[in-house]
Amino acid sequence: MLAALTKSLGQLSDPPVLRVLWKSVAFSLLVMLLLVVFLWILLGWLHIFDWGWLDTAVDFVAGIGAVIAAWLLFPVTVTAIVGFFLEDVAEAVDRRHYPHLPPARQQSVGEAIRSSLAFAAVALGLNLLLLPVYALLFFFPPAYLLLFYSVNGYLIGREYFEIVAFRRMHPAQAKAMRKQHLGRIFAAGALIAFLLTIPLLNLVVPVVATMFMVHLFNSLPQTTERA
Repeated sequence: MLAALTKSLGQLSDPPVLRVLWKSVAFSLLVMLLLVVFLWILLGWLHIFDWGWLDTAVDFVAGIGAVIAAWLLFPVTVTAIVGFFLEDVAEAVDRRHYPHLPPARQQSVGEAIRSSLAFAAVALGLNLLLLPVYALLFFFPPAYLLLFYSVNGYLIGREYFEIVAFRRMHPAQAKAMRKQHLGRIFAAGALIAFLLTIPLLNLVVPVVATMFMVHLFNSLPQTTERA
């Protein structure tokens, strides 16, 4: 896994990767900004007091809460959105490291949209439901981190693996392979989730994670035939 990550970091200077990297950074910043604004507005509706100074205090707390909630939701949100333009990154990895492979399977636009929307619905829904639990566990860091990285490690590992695997296999085959190698894919997802929570670094992580997962996918023994 370390070798796959090292190869991925070493390819960040490739022109096709750099082009997508700038898009990823721009979209990641936009996602974070929209999350903060949306959550701040949502929490700002909690004007349950008639005292001006207390409402001001609630607004302040809501702003802090919005930033924290956005930080929690950022990994799965950016994964769902940025996945639409990571094909060029996967192709760049193929050209450099796996030129012997046949051309990747072309996914239909509908298939890609359905996959991303399904992931976004499950990931965001689950993390929103868990926000109160995250808040309670915030004062018990080991339990908080275990829950956060377990949930998002599974979700993000699944999504990045399927982004890569669907290029080489039909969805049913890719899902069977994911279940076959669930442990390694979960570990990779947990690593990606951790990197996505590091400020500034998280802006480039979607690109690095895609390259990383291409290497991981090609390193796994496959019992299903590629498409």
